[in-house]
Amino acid sequence: MANPQLKTKLGNHHPMFGCWIDMFSPIATEIIAQAGNDCLMIDLEHGPGSVMDAITQMQAARAYGPKVYVRVSSNSNAKIKRVLDAGADGVMVPSVSTKEEAEYAVDASHYAPQGKRGVASTIVRGADYGVNSQGYLKSFNDQVLLICQIEDAEGVENAKEIANTDGVDMIFIGPSDLSADLGYPGETDHPVVLEAIEKVERIVKDAGKLLGAIPTPKRDAETLYKAGYDMVLDGGDIGFVVKGARDKAAHLKRVLDR
Repeated sequence: MANPQLKTKLGNHHPMFGCWIDMFSPIATEIIAQAGNDCLMIDLEHGPGSVMDAITQMQAARAYGPKVYVRVSSNSNAKIKRVLDAGADGVMVPSVSTKEEAEYAVDASHYAPQGKRGVASTIVRGADYGVNSQGYLKSFNDQVLLICQIEDAEGVENAKEIANTDGVDMIFIGPSDLSADLGYPGETDHPVVLEAIEKVERIVKDAGKLLGAIPTPKRDAETLYKAGYDMVLDGGDIGFVVKGARDKAAHLKRVLDR
């Protein structure tokens, strides 16, 4: 069972649901936020956007109140610091495979004494451009959500040490990269992959940390929630547009007998 204090970092809803933001269209992001998602994950790892683009998405979502997290492209102090300065409610760090990497992410994402994040609260968007400088400094460490992704065999092997690292709030399992690293690319529900995933699930719950993932063909969102997941990111803006466009075109082709 996750620590109740950790659950407060998820906002008003637990368990929570959300989706990926990869298009970096503020209109699309606004529509998705308006739809009622608990959270949005702005993707700077695979999406084409910049930190400035991420800010635009945060601004578009702000009126509707979802938590807005950002996945950085790598476990980099500079990259983590910039998205948190930009106002992200938390950060997802990909491919965390060792305790040392987890500790590095904690240092980069927390102010002293818990971490080593550089202080610029008098100017950054996260502190309302300095208007809330002191309050931000005092409360940030208790409010930020640090998500470490386990998505390779080494990460599975070291999952206990990663999950028990102080300052790591959530482990988010990446089934696509994990299946590839285990030798079964594209087979996210292969028995070997599921065995690894279930091992991580048990470790994370035993550690009292939050657990997140994306659905796979044989494990939909409902299945993940029943398994005790705290966050499920089900789909994303690109997929929503692709499906809507293709479904509409297919329907009209049938109407016209094409």
